[in-house]
Amino acid sequence: VQLQASGGGLVQTGGSLRLSCALSGSHLEYYDMDWYRQAPGKQRDLVASISSGGTTYYVDSVKGRFTISRDNRKNTVYLQMNSLKPEDTAVYYCHIPITIVTSRVYWGQGTLVTVSS
Repeated sequence: VQLQASGGGLVQTGGSLRLSCALSGSHLEYYDMDWYRQAPGKQRDLVASISSGGTTYYVDSVKGRFTISRDNRKNTVYLQMNSLKPEDTAVYYCHIPITIVTSRVYWGQGTLVTVSS
């Protein structure tokens, strides 16, 4: 299983970006999926999750601004980010958590999002 994240870039405050995470080597439909982010000098934190059944979770700081979604036919998970703030600046990672489907975690390589003030 491999995860390839893309879609990061430089955007002004209030702008939008859509991150993609493509899974290869298996079928996305089996997995719960997460997006994490790590700002410079800080720990890596969970941002949003989507279960294999489509249930979503968001950390309070992104509720109402970010939307996680999945397209199992395309083996891809998305993170739509709107109303971006400078504090959203981070490297964003997609992640497969341990569940009954998989006994190990998987990480994508990360994609950098920079929000200018």
